[in-house]
Amino acid sequence: MTLYRFFEFVPAILAWSTLLIVVFASHYLPAAVAIFIILFDIYWLLKTIYLSLHLRYSFVRMREYLKIDWLLKVKNLKPEESSQPFSWENVYHLVILPMYKEPYGVVKESFDSLRQMNYPKDKFVVVLSAEERGGNEAKEVLRKIEEEFGRDFFKFMTTIHPAQIPGELQGKGSHETWAAKEAKKLIIDPAGIDYGKILVSVFDVDTQVPPNYFGRLTYAYLTAEHPERSSYQPVPLFHNNIYEAPVLARVVAMSATFWHMMQQARPERLRTFSSHSMPFKALVEVGFWQKDIVSEDSRIFWQCYLHYDGDWRVVPLFYPVSMDANVAPTFWGTMANIYRQQRRWGWGVENISYLLHGFTRNKAIPFGRKLYWSFHEVEGFHSWATNSLIIFALGWLPIFLGGEIFNETILSFSLPKITRVIMTLAMIGIASSAVLGLILLPPKPDWFKRRHYFLYLFQWLLIPVSLIVFGAFPALESQTRLMLGGRFRLDYWFTPKYRRKPKPREGKT
Repeated sequence: MTLYRFFEFVPAILAWSTLLIVVFASHYLPAAVAIFIILFDIYWLLKTIYLSLHLRYSFVRMREYLKIDWLLKVKNLKPEESSQPFSWENVYHLVILPMYKEPYGVVKESFDSLRQMNYPKDKFVVVLSAEERGGNEAKEVLRKIEEEFGRDFFKFMTTIHPAQIPGELQGKGSHETWAAKEAKKLIIDPAGIDYGKILVSVFDVDTQVPPNYFGRLTYAYLTAEHPERSSYQPVPLFHNNIYEAPVLARVVAMSATFWHMMQQARPERLRTFSSHSMPFKALVEVGFWQKDIVSEDSRIFWQCYLHYDGDWRVVPLFYPVSMDANVAPTFWGTMANIYRQQRRWGWGVENISYLLHGFTRNKAIPFGRKLYWSFHEVEGFHSWATNSLIIFALGWLPIFLGGEIFNETILSFSLPKITRVIMTLAMIGIASSAVLGLILLPPKPDWFKRRHYFLYLFQWLLIPVSLIVFGAFPALESQTRLMLGGRFRLDYWFTPKYRRKPKPREGKT
């Protein structure tokens, strides 16, 4: 067994060992497990409070930033305030939007948002790329988008990512690399644009940007302490189609939004996710996105971190982009797709073996930084797979498995009462955060009435179900598949995009 393969065993071994120890110890050491459960619940309560404070900080800052005219700030930026020797007018934006079989309406909404931005469009190179496997339907979307939006930018191009290129996994990483290299070969190099003055933004094709987004991005790039050694991460708001989503889908979508808002307030632990930006020069130097993995969005961070000997970080933008909630034509189809999407996100655990193995080979990164990232990456995926199961499912096992002697103790009698109080306090914190979810909702449709506000608040009572079914289970499955390897490894799964056609109003045709 290679060292890399050994590291792939670590997450699953830790997760399954934790769960099995809790089960067996509940029978043989019920008192110890009961004390552990109480302490663990208290830890979870404190962590909930801690993260809620970060959520509110990010929320307040994001609302403040949405009120700012960032293009004006960029134009008024003084040379001594900038970390770059050139002005904003020299910065070009390469925007890559890879697609598979997304319908024209979804892609059009994203391009509508690009058309409506207030940033000078002559600074944009936009690439819309489709998978060859998308067939004629995808090609027709490319044709229609180019016909409608092709003249709005400095340069616009469409391209087709060929299927079955040797050494590639058919997924977003290989697709983005193809599109970026095509743009480099056909537009950037012939135009003689300096790589050091290009920011590349790779967006899921359902990503919609506010009018001031690229002003905010450019300002962050020009004022960052290490602009050429940084990625730039917006807040993904999964609410483009939130009113079409079933209740559990809404909870999952809003929970993901909250998590990424919290992470913005912890830049020391922030990594790239989904739609993000980075200097094009750095992307070229690290060899673009890896083409044989699933989790390319977080892997590119680790590629840069190892390539530049730890001199890489993520700058939080505290600024949103809008993306789709996971919705399918049927309820059960939606549930299945949510699970598959969460399992794909959980497959980001493949990066643990990549970074641990990279740390053993890179002697330039300080040991303290290696230890910091190793602990937080392993702990994060371990918590994802085990915490909710321990809190909501296994916490009662000492009562059921502890035997008559334990059940006659005060600790056995007090365990459910203590955990109930702690969980109630934690749920109050979650419920208060749910109010932020209402504020973040996009403009309400005509059918949205006052009673729906209460429904959107009470939906958070389903958070235990969501955390277990769409959190712990897919994470645990991903880690187990990684350990088993071979045919159990995950391929890339494209999340289908869906919009319900609006029903005509009465009296209209």
